[in-house]
Parts: sequence; structure tokens; C-alpha cells
Amino acid sequence: MLSFWEHREYMHYDYAVIGAGVTGLSTAISLKEINPQASVVVLERGFMSTGASTKNAGFTCFGSLTELMADVEAMGEEAMLQLVKDRWEGLQLLRSRLGDAAIDLQLKGGYELISKDRADCLDHFDRMNELLKNHFKQDVFKLRDDLLPEFGFNGDQISHLILNPLEGQVDTGKMMKALQAKAASLGVELILNAPVEAIEGDQIITHLADGAVHILKADQIAVCTNAFTKKLLPELEMTPGRGMVLVTKPIEHLPFEGTFHMNEGYDYFRDYYGRVIYGGSRDVDFENETTTVFGINQTILEGLKGRLTNTILGHDRYEVDHVWSGIMAFGEDKRPVVKRINEHTVAGVRLGGMGVALGSLVGQKLAKILIGEG
Repeated sequence: MLSFWEHREYMHYDYAVIGAGVTGLSTAISLKEINPQASVVVLERGFMSTGASTKNAGFTCFGSLTELMADVEAMGEEAMLQLVKDRWEGLQLLRSRLGDAAIDLQLKGGYELISKDRADCLDHFDRMNELLKNHFKQDVFKLRDDLLPEFGFNGDQISHLILNPLEGQVDTGKMMKALQAKAASLGVELILNAPVEAIEGDQIITHLADGAVHILKADQIAVCTNAFTKKLLPELEMTPGRGMVLVTKPIEHLPFEGTFHMNEGYDYFRDYYGRVIYGGSRDVDFENETTTVFGINQTILEGLKGRLTNTILGHDRYEVDHVWSGIMAFGEDKRPVVKRINEHTVAGVRLGGMGVALGSLVGQKLAKILIGEG
């Protein structure tokens, strides 16, 4: 049973944000930046952000060549370009808000490995650079086949290497802690272990740490639960997608640095202080990976290990240190859902595996909708 003081100080807010990932924390931060006097609370179901924000591989990317080609086919050039601009703007907002040192940003460039059966993508190379140049004022993609021998990738499988010098990498854990610290410095309250069961008007029905059901009230509510949103807003179109990630123990004389993409972005890897972080291959088993259940798909894991041995490193002299999974959300195309649901509720979800890039901007847009400026 709550006390008189708890009812007064903890159960009613101007704004409540559900979900403490990149989008949720960014929404709360933006609200306090716009209105410092507003009371803002963030509710998180776990003891830390649980979903994709703390489980990604830490890429600051906005799309590889073949990925953007697929986006053009699915959405058209104009929609693809707007999505790239949003991702880039979101990354710059993240950097300016937290600072590069706090998130351990390393601008080593990003690369795409082109397999021999996808060499036809080079037919689109100049057109894609032409489209992106209007925004970036430079060629985004550069052919760097000369680096293939140095990096040691399997030349029987990989025929081309495309560099994007604008891409980088962050430390995901440091990024999330920096977001939490920024939110706290502005007076945002964060309540952990508070799974939300339902939203009814201005009421949020939640289980707090004492195990009892409580009703928290907020004038405005932002749902930022990405792949887990269907429970609260079943009418939204989205499909969950589980992503597998592994990290090796340090490898002596690792020959490459940077972020790397393969297979239209379904596979990705990077260096991390001598280790390799490698994830993806969700496309190998879409049916079983369309889930909100954390777990390890052994078929995908063995495939990751096989490509790490045969395509990337060219040897099996490494040890896997840790394996995990994260849950993303996808739709008919890669544009996120950012909209008002009803007079009390807005949603910023379905980030398509690009939460690091999009989360800050989606949060800023949500905050403007919440206060009536969006």
C-alpha cells in the first residue's frame, strides 16, 4: 500500500515515457530541454534498458550501398534519402548531446564486403553517390579493393570492398550510461523494474518492485518500447526481429579496424580493442527470429562462427567470449512510427535496427508532438 507522500510525489507526472532505451531516454531529455519545469518519468520493465539499445553492436551507420539499394526498391529514392538524412541527423544529435568521449566514438570508417554474386551492385555505385552528394557534399562510397589483401578477407568469396568514411562505432554500454546520466542531470526520474501492463487514458497500469499493481497518471504518455509495443498498442503494424551477436576474446594482430557490412546489412562486424564483434544472419531463419523472446538460435550461431572462420578471419584461431541476442522491430518499410495515437498517448517505435542512429531524433520529434509543436 502506498503512503500519502508516495501518492503525492510519485504517482502523477506531466509526462511519462515507457521504455528506457535510446528513444525513450532521448524523448525524456528533449522534453526537459524544451520545458525544464515539467515533471518527466521514464518507466523501464527491467533493471536496465532491455531490448535492443543495450544489446546492439555499436555502429554509427546510416546504410550500406546494397542496403540503400534495397531501400530504393522498397520505398523509392526520395523516401530513402529522407531516411538517410534522419539517421545522420540523429547521430549528430547524439554526439552533440553526450560528447564523443563519453560514448567512445571512433571514426574509423565503415566498409561493405561485396560477394562475387553481388558484384552487379557496382552498377548503382555512381547513382547512389550522386543522390547522397546533395546532402553530404562528398562521395559517400569509395571503392577500396586494394585493402582486401591487407584485411585478410577470403578472396574466393569477396570480390569488392566499399568504404564509407563517415561511419564509426561507439561503446554501447557507455552510450546508454551517458544517456541515463544526461537525463538524470536534467531532473528526469527513472523507475526500473516497472513493467507496464496497459495504458487507459491518462493512466498507466504497472507492477512496481513491491509486486503490487499500481496506477500511475500522466498528462501525456510516450510509448518507446520498440519491438515490445504490440502489448500496449496492438493496432500498430510491426514485426519483431531477434538479432544474434557474439564477441571474441582478443585476437593477436587483428588485421582490420572499422565497421563492416555484408549481405544487405543482415551481417555486420567490427573491431573492439582487438576483439571482433559479429552479429546478424537473421535472414537465415526469419520465421524463428520473428520473436520477442531472448535466446540463442544455434543454427544462426553456427553460421556466424562459420563465416567468421571462412570469410572474415580465414582461420579458426579465436575463442568466442560471449553470445547474446537483442530484439528489434521492423515494418513494411524501414521508416519508424512517430505519431500521436490518441489525446494522451504518442508512439516512437519500429526503428528497423537503426536505434543508435534514429533514437535521438525520434525522441526529439516525439517531445515536440507531446507539447503540441510537432
